[in-house]
Amino acid sequence: MVIAINKPVIGAFSLYCLAAIVPVQAQPPATAAYRLHPGDKLEISVWKEAELQKPAVVISPDGRFYIPLAGDIAAAGKTVAEVRQEIEDRLKKYIPEPVVTVGISEVGGNVAYVIGQVAKPGAFIMNPALNVLQALSLAGGATPFAKLNDVVIIRGAQGVQRSIPFRYGDVSAGKDLTQNITLESGDVVVVP
Repeated sequence: MVIAINKPVIGAFSLYCLAAIVPVQAQPPATAAYRLHPGDKLEISVWKEAELQKPAVVISPDGRFYIPLAGDIAAAGKTVAEVRQEIEDRLKKYIPEPVVTVGISEVGGNVAYVIGQVAKPGAFIMNPALNVLQALSLAGGATPFAKLNDVVIIRGAQGVQRSIPFRYGDVSAGKDLTQNITLESGDVVVVP
């Protein structure tokens, strides 16, 4: 389905309508640039090594997973290629010229949250990236009681939280588009 919009989308109702008609499906992101997160699931296989075929390896909350012979692998923040290379390097002690394949089977850790006065609050997978307007759209748009010019993004990094203001009226009018930031894993969009 193709949707042509000739005028800028203005208002919470328009955002809600757009969210209702545009289906969004979570698929694994392009693996070249995607950085792994705790909760992501990987498929790992080593050619000609049946005991090293792992169809559902979940990256634990500490950002690691375990593979026999290779040991504990730190995966959070790395690309699939970096993880594959580390497994290959570790297996070289036991297997001559190992051929390792690593793929993302499910993105479960790259999540942002939308709460407050939205139609469908919850956790939304960023595949691989999501900005504030896209997150509001996935949440079904704002309710009639929402204060869209007082939206706040709560971002925590290294134990410190900060708030980032978002004024929907400015962004929808094409002003100060820098407010429509790309969300980071764990961000919370609060719609009062």
